[in-house]
Amino acid sequence: MTKGNIRGKIRWGIFGIIALLFVSGVFVAPQFFNRGIDWANNTIHLGLPHVSERDFRLGLDLQGGAHLVYEADTSNIPAGEEAAAVEGVRDVIEKRINGIGVSEAQVQTTQVGEARRIIVELPGVSDVQQAISMIGATPILEFKEINDTPARELTIDEQKQMDEYNKDAKTKATDLLKKIKNGAKFEDVATESSEDTNSKNNGGYLNYINNQSQYLELYDWAQTAKEGDISKTLVSSTEGYNILKRGAERDGEKEVKASHILICYKGAQNCNSETYSKEEALAKAQEIYNEATADNFAQLAKDNSTDPSVAQNNGDLGWFGTGQMVPAFEKAVFDAEKGQIIGTVETDFGFHVIYKKDERNTKEYELWRILVKTEKATDILPPPDPWKNTDLSGKNLKHSEVVSDQQTGAVQVALNFDNDGKNLFADITKRNVGKQVAIFLDNDIISAPTVQTVITDGRAVISGSFNLQDAKLLSQRLNAGALPVPVNLISQETVGATLGAKSVSASLFAGVIGVLLVMLFMLIYYRLPGLLSVITLTLYITLTLAIFKLIGVTLTLAGIAGFILSIGMAVDANVLIFERLKEELREGKSLKAGVEEGFKRAWSSIRDSNISTLITCVLLIWFGTSFVQGFAVTLGIGVLLSMFSAITITRVMLRFVVPWFKKRDGGWLFVGTFTNKEQK
Repeated sequence: MTKGNIRGKIRWGIFGIIALLFVSGVFVAPQFFNRGIDWANNTIHLGLPHVSERDFRLGLDLQGGAHLVYEADTSNIPAGEEAAAVEGVRDVIEKRINGIGVSEAQVQTTQVGEARRIIVELPGVSDVQQAISMIGATPILEFKEINDTPARELTIDEQKQMDEYNKDAKTKATDLLKKIKNGAKFEDVATESSEDTNSKNNGGYLNYINNQSQYLELYDWAQTAKEGDISKTLVSSTEGYNILKRGAERDGEKEVKASHILICYKGAQNCNSETYSKEEALAKAQEIYNEATADNFAQLAKDNSTDPSVAQNNGDLGWFGTGQMVPAFEKAVFDAEKGQIIGTVETDFGFHVIYKKDERNTKEYELWRILVKTEKATDILPPPDPWKNTDLSGKNLKHSEVVSDQQTGAVQVALNFDNDGKNLFADITKRNVGKQVAIFLDNDIISAPTVQTVITDGRAVISGSFNLQDAKLLSQRLNAGALPVPVNLISQETVGATLGAKSVSASLFAGVIGVLLVMLFMLIYYRLPGLLSVITLTLYITLTLAIFKLIGVTLTLAGIAGFILSIGMAVDANVLIFERLKEELREGKSLKAGVEEGFKRAWSSIRDSNISTLITCVLLIWFGTSFVQGFAVTLGIGVLLSMFSAITITRVMLRFVVPWFKKRDGGWLFVGTFTNKEQK
């Protein structure tokens, strides 16, 4: 490699260092960068976007909150299943905590002797009693069926209230339309009076809309209008009365019109038919494909398709664009020619035969609107819950376990009910054959299998598109909800937010003073290499903090201490390198040779000391408690990055500046003086 190529690589290394420092600095402190963007936007009107701001994750000791310790009562759990039951309770507790808005909570399980405990840390919690109340409740397991009870009609008073509201809305919209016809500016009226919160602050601007958007009624009007037109009458939509203004038009996405015949098989997604195995379904689909023509396709779909909607549409899917079908189906139909019949396309739902009837290019229209909302019956009378309770619940479940289908090998979760549950489940399955029965844990649906046949033996399986890990997790949740695993609060500790804020301020002040003193020492004692080490140390600090924020390290007081300690170790590596460099220079070697030898001879000491520290960090993470683990994690990350910064960053910068000096020049700046013999 030529000298010019080497120098070019070093220049690229310097550029990379500057870029890394800039990017990590922006990520660590985006608020300062955003101030610069605001200044540029206000001064030069560049319209630059803000950098998204993301806070550091602070631990309990810095942010304040609650530290709770629970003990699980596993006396009624079968031997050998205690750990799984407690893990299921831990998962339920995490869901409940997230439900009250504590997104960075720490929930851990531990065993002290025979006792199994759950440790819950809730940073930033303002209502500790609410959290305790939610955590302490027994997990609730419920079985529900589809709610087919018809919704009630509006009362006379409710109907009258809705009619009066809508009459006033029409009057208001009519007055606004008159106001525009009399010369008022459309955008001003929209800003003042529109009830569309998403567009009113932009003068009613909706951007471009297409025929797949939520604005189908508005799209129909835009198709008949011209650019610059304002609707002469009110345009009704599901939201209310609209006054519209049309802008430009442009070409939209391509749409296709197609019909399909679906042959599903046992185990396919949403397949309620057990007529075919996968191989038989493929053969049947191929047979239909060989027979299908444009003339008989609708009849073949009616006679053979297992798509539940075929009774209403004979397999016709109508017009659709990209993103509305599963990828394999979509690719096949969009790649086909108009009028082509496509054979045996496989998706998760089964095998399809597709007839592409037509295709077209759609238009998109730029639109402004003023909306006056109306009331609908569903606004006064919300739609009923799609699920209704049954008498079967977690108290009737004896046990659940992970099994596999003997024919297909698919992972399943087996359920075993007690005598009461056996009878209840038989009644539920009898009246829901071909329908779904949902399983709820803590009011969240976790599975909704379709009932294939009446089940009278108190045993059932939940099958679905989940893997072994998902099935184990589901079984844990079911067992935790079904078996009595009460938890008792045995310890509660509250940390005030004020104490946490003071701790952060004191830690940051100590860290800043320490870093500045270290930098000052390096500048005075090591001169030019010391200046380079200051740059390296700055990059190290910003890069480490950026990684902490990126991977979500929870910072505690102990973690900050580990980070500050790693700064000292980062400087220690530079000290070892510079001292070796000093020795090499005093022996009369050139600057270039001294730098290379300094790094080479110091590496073994840096490597050994850092590896021993990393081994200690691993042991602390493995065996330590949460605060000790936080210290070890930040120290370990810091040590790894300090090795990178000292060996790579400092080395690149020294290689960059060495050619600025003559072979025997710059001794004073490079921390050593040459011998008199070598100077001569």
